[in-house]
Amino acid sequence: MDSKEKTLALIEQALDTVRPYLQADGGDVKLIEMTEDRTVVLELLGSCQSCPMSMMTFKAGLEESIRKAVPDINRVVAQNVPSLA
Repeated sequence: MDSKEKTLALIEQALDTVRPYLQADGGDVKLIEMTEDRTVVLELLGSCQSCPMSMMTFKAGLEESIRKAVPDINRVVAQNVPSLA
């Protein structure tokens, strides 16, 4: 397993810690990619796409979990939520 694969696995593990809370409200998150400049691109799914709390969930839940697992990530964005891209 190379360095990028290890990093992606750590990101998935971080997302797995938050997923049960998202799924309890009819939502979920999908890891789309990690770019060369170490930007993590996510897609919010289900009710998370239109939830008024999605910004808070994204910043306090998803982004914080990813940054704890992989501190050298530069950015975390959601491709399908304009205010989070």
